[in-house]
Formats: sequence, C-alpha cells, structure tokens
Amino acid sequence: MLITLTTDFGSADHFVAVMKGVILSIAPRVTLVDITHEIEPYDVNQAAFVIAQAWRYFPRRTIHAIVIDPGVGTARRPILAEAGGQFFIAPDNGVLSMVYDSAGHKVRVISNARWMSKSVSRTFHGRDVFAPAAAHLARGVRPAEFGKTIHDYVRATLQPLRIAGDAYAGVILKVDRFGNLITNFHIDEFPDVRTRPIELRVGAQRIHRLALTFAGAAVGELFAIVGSSGYLEIAANQAPAAKLLGCGRGAPVELQFL
Repeated sequence: MLITLTTDFGSADHFVAVMKGVILSIAPRVTLVDITHEIEPYDVNQAAFVIAQAWRYFPRRTIHAIVIDPGVGTARRPILAEAGGQFFIAPDNGVLSMVYDSAGHKVRVISNARWMSKSVSRTFHGRDVFAPAAAHLARGVRPAEFGKTIHDYVRATLQPLRIAGDAYAGVILKVDRFGNLITNFHIDEFPDVRTRPIELRVGAQRIHRLALTFAGAAVGELFAIVGSSGYLEIAANQAPAAKLLGCGRGAPVELQFL
C-alpha cells in the first residue's frame, strides 16, 4: 500500500519525520512517497493545485495525506475523501477542491477517536489525526469506520471568471522553481488559446506571444506557454518570469482574446 505526503512543513523541522514514524509504527509495510513538503506556509490553493496534478499518476487505492492546515485545533473538520479510486486524508479547508472538480467523490468526516492518537494536540493534527488515519486505512480499516458521509464540505472556486466579452480574470496558482507563473487558465476550458491572438495582463506587463517550447523564445524573453499540467503559464527562456514581473502566487492575471 502507498501513502503519499504533502505538507507545508519544510525539511528543517521534525514534523515530517514524526508523521512518518507514526505511520510506520501502525503500518510498517507501507511505502511512503513524499510529493512535497515545500508548499508555502498556509497556502491552501497552492497545495490544491499540487495534489491535483500528482494524484492521478499513482496506482488505485493510494492514500494521500495532505496537511496544509492553518485552522488546526479549531472547529474545522478532518476528512477522508474517496475519488477516482484513491483516498485523500486532509483538513476540510478546500485543499481537495481541484480533486473534487476532476472526479466523482465521497467525503466523510474523521470523527472516530479509535483511529486517532490517544492524545490529540491542538497544534499538530498531522501527527495525531491525519497520520494515524492514513496508517489505519492502509491496514484495512473500512472508510465507513472513520465517520459519517458529509455533503457540506468546503469547496473553493478556483476557476477563472468572465469579466467582459472575451476577457477573463484569473490568478497565479503557483510559481515553480524555475520562476514560471502557473495560472488557473486550463487549455481544456480555453482551447481557443491555441488558435486566436491573446493578451495576458500580469503586473504591468502585457504578453501576446504563445510559445510551443521554452527554448522557442530569446533568452530572457517573456511569453505564454501551455505547461505539462495543461494550464497556461507565463515564462521566460532561462530566466525567472516571476522575478522579471515582480509577481508571485495569488497575483491577478487577465486573459483577453483579441
């Protein structure tokens, strides 16, 4: 059985290792895969994008534990979702919104204390709630034993909005390590990007060029490109577009068909 981990814990502290220790103490035969622990702190939307890009490449019945949890210790609920033949254990804060958008799903609240640590802290549910739940699920505990099905789970809207005619307002979902700005304009929703002239407005810049490859522009030149995830990206050849534009995640971006 596979369990993946996605957190904003980074690598400098003990948090990830503790989660792994809890999981392996309960389910010593599982295989653990780190998707990333470098989500920007508290950035639920960035985590939603990352897990949405990763999960479909794992085998059926993989368990994904996602801990980006600014509401830890509050009334926000821990949940267990089933979608696309896989399982997702996460806080109910919208982090699974893009998974919900891409597959039929069922969501349960994790309420059965039997599958949690004996003592649950107010600040580390990754250790005391999410890691034990993932491990017990891997050991064969049925989803129904964790809690009841719910329908009022948090589901954020991460889709672009039409603002006028052929103009749409979007947002930068993520900046990758190369400085590429990944927008929420997906090619499946905006197929005309490939055939019609466009203008992308981000910061003070207006970008009209759609390149097929990163090397298809001059070094340092800004352009748009359809990335491997299918989302429109703003990039620069061998240069960080985010730095050139002075923009980061959460920045507004507009798409205009000309």
